[in-house]
Amino acid sequence: MAGHSHWAGIKHKKGKADKQRSSIFSKLSREITVAAKLGDKNPDMNSRLRSAIQAARSANMPKDNIERAIDKSTVATDSNFENIRYEGFGPGKTAVIVTTLTDNKNRTAANIRTIFQKYGGGLGTQGSASHNFLQQGVIKIQKKEMDEEKIFNLAIDAGANDCIFYEDHYELLTNQDEIYDVKNKMEKEVSNFLSTEIVWMPINKIRIKEEEKEKMIKFLEILDEDEDVQNVFTNAE
Repeated sequence: MAGHSHWAGIKHKKGKADKQRSSIFSKLSREITVAAKLGDKNPDMNSRLRSAIQAARSANMPKDNIERAIDKSTVATDSNFENIRYEGFGPGKTAVIVTTLTDNKNRTAANIRTIFQKYGGGLGTQGSASHNFLQQGVIKIQKKEMDEEKIFNLAIDAGANDCIFYEDHYELLTNQDEIYDVKNKMEKEVSNFLSTEIVWMPINKIRIKEEEKEKMIKFLEILDEDEDVQNVFTNAE
């Protein structure tokens, strides 16, 4: 679930498959549970739940896991999850944003703070790092869904700001408050979505010194492995 940055590529290459899959399933299950708890249990009537289920399917999460996560939203009435954002600076004075979904903010804050300090960084106040980023909606679609010209025209007609072509997928960029409107329109022509999320995109990237690269990668890996962390964004290059 790491954010829209070069870190996503690094994590994909370096991740240990089984451990990573378990961590991803756990985070996706929590998002499904919270989305179902906050809205309709029917994904057709709940855009956030529908997007969470689509992301889970793209990650090959078993159907039983998805159904259990939805059922848990009814059972776990005493669990109140909060979306909390942490900002700080990591190795090489890089700006880092960590988004979390937690039922115990004291535990989460302590864990995040410890990780930052262990790798020579530190947490800051709200706004201390986020001014280095812009928030955007990003909708990812597998390239096999349709050809580039058709997806580009559909994206623009649906209200997306841009459509970026990658080797195996497309990324539609939207205003953060219009992401679900754009996605709802795209769903008329597209069946499978890889993910739908609000991301923090770096305005300017900072090149990491060679001797700090491994430290930076490890720092981001440890952050991403925390069960409360949903996404990690950095301006490290």
